[in-house]
Amino acid sequence: MAAKDLYEKDFYKTLGVDKKAAPDEIKKKYRALARELHPDKTKGDSVKEEKFKGISEAYEILSDSKKRAEYDEARSLFERGGFRAPTGGQNFQGGDFSDIFGGGNPQDIFSNLFGGGGRRAPRKGQDLQTEATITFRESIFGTNLDLRLGTDRGAAQNITARVPAGVNDGAKIRVKGKGAPGEAGPGDLYILLHVKAHPIFSRKAENLTLVLPITFTEAALGADIKVPVMSGDEVTVRIAPGTPTGRTLRVKGRGITKGSHTGDLLVTVEVQVPQRVDGKALEALKIFAAETAGQDVRTDLANKAKQ
Repeated sequence: MAAKDLYEKDFYKTLGVDKKAAPDEIKKKYRALARELHPDKTKGDSVKEEKFKGISEAYEILSDSKKRAEYDEARSLFERGGFRAPTGGQNFQGGDFSDIFGGGNPQDIFSNLFGGGGRRAPRKGQDLQTEATITFRESIFGTNLDLRLGTDRGAAQNITARVPAGVNDGAKIRVKGKGAPGEAGPGDLYILLHVKAHPIFSRKAENLTLVLPITFTEAALGADIKVPVMSGDEVTVRIAPGTPTGRTLRVKGRGITKGSHTGDLLVTVEVQVPQRVDGKALEALKIFAAETAGQDVRTDLANKAKQ
């Protein structure tokens, strides 16, 4: 594009802003016009498509402080002097215009502004973001999401996205090429994932966690207890005699698989105390209390409190 074609364009008028407009005002005005004139909303309207190209060209210059300053200086010189490049006619005395343009010429200035060819490189469309909620089980084993996304024009598109195994709550997955359309191709779609809580399982990094209720007698005497796992089957956990509440047992390889690594299942024991004891069970507890009366489980409590 020739320099003359560029300096004769009033980019401020194109965007509808004052020459002294602040950068934020220019950005706000451009975004409003871009929403109104975007080709997605004006397909088939060649006039509006040309206007969209015009505001994009104007914004590219005015949003860059250096380009804007050079543009203002060059346009001011042309407006004041009505400069036309010499053609070598009989009145031309071989004058040097380097003092006006800092060693260059109008073409040089606008070549710097517009990358030499006067054309803006085509841009990809905007990235878009949406949200989706999945179950805890789906976050562990992965799933396919079927989404229906609306657009500004009221149309909708169906999107299928693969959620990999082992994702965390708050993770983002990218679906390439499903964002807004653009001159250089569409942008991408980002999906923010929310994971529902599970009734009994939680996670800690790649480990699954579970609280296992056991009875007083199981804790005191020991027991082998079947525990459910995420795969749907069960594993047997051995409770050693005298196991206190709060102790955590590890079941290897029953956690979350991510890549080549699989975590463990961490089972935390919680001793349940019956709310009411009657009959023979009550008599048995009284006998137990009498037999263990000499055992003081709070021997060091007072001493430790003074430390």
